[in-house]
Amino acid sequence: MMRMNSPNTVLKAEQLTKQVTSPEGALTILDHVDLAVRQGESVAVVGVSGAGKSTLLGLLAGLDVPTGGEVWLDEQPLSVLDEDGRAALRADRVGFVFQSFHLVPALTALENVMLPLELGGHPHPERTARETLAKVGLAARAGHYPHQLSGGEKQRVAIARAFVVEPKVLFADEPTGNLDHRTGRNVIDLLFRLNREAGTTLVLVTHDLKLARRCRRILHMDAGRITGEESPQPETGA
Repeated sequence: MMRMNSPNTVLKAEQLTKQVTSPEGALTILDHVDLAVRQGESVAVVGVSGAGKSTLLGLLAGLDVPTGGEVWLDEQPLSVLDEDGRAALRADRVGFVFQSFHLVPALTALENVMLPLELGGHPHPERTARETLAKVGLAARAGHYPHQLSGGEKQRVAIARAFVVEPKVLFADEPTGNLDHRTGRNVIDLLFRLNREAGTTLVLVTHDLKLARRCRRILHMDAGRITGEESPQPETGA
C-alpha cells in the first residue's frame, strides 16, 4: 500500500471508490479518485449536484467508509481504524463546517464551542471557547441559544467550534448554502481569515465558482470522478 509521498502532504486519497446498492443494482458514487493536499493548502471541490462532492468529503474525513481505495489523514491510514478510532482522529485533527450548522439546540453558543474541547479533555475549555467566540465577533452572544441567533451568527458559532480545537484540516461543505449573499460573503471572509491565521488546511465543497476561486486549487468533479483541476491562486511559500 502506498505511503504518503511528501512530508507536506496532510491528506491523501488513492483509488477512492464508493458504491451503494440501489434497486437497479450497484451504483458508483465515487469512482477511483486520487488526490493529495498539502499542509496549509486551500482546495475547493466543485461540480453539479450528484457529482460526488459531499461523498468525497465524508470519506476524506473518515465519516464514511469507502468500498475501495485508501485515505491517509496526517499520515494515518483510515482503513486500519475502527469507528471509534476514526472518531478519535477527527476529534484531534479535524474541524467541520456544514451548510446546516449542526449546533446543539439545548446548548448556548459558548457551550457549543466548548463541547469539542470538553470531549477532548482540554484543560481550559471555557476560557478557550470565549477567546474563539471573540475572534468571530460573538463575545456578546456567548449566552444565547441557537434559536436566538441569526443564520450568520449560527454559522460563525459553527466556525468557532471548528477552529477551537486547532485542527490540521478543516472540511467545509457548502458553508454559505443557507445564508443570504451578504451574510454568506461575510462568513466566508471570516473563514478564510481564520484559515490563514491558523495555517489550517482547508477542503471546501461548493457549487459557487466565485467562492471556489478564493482557494489555491479547484478540483472539478463529475459522475464521481475528478475531471479537471485549476489553480486560480498563485503558489506561495511552496
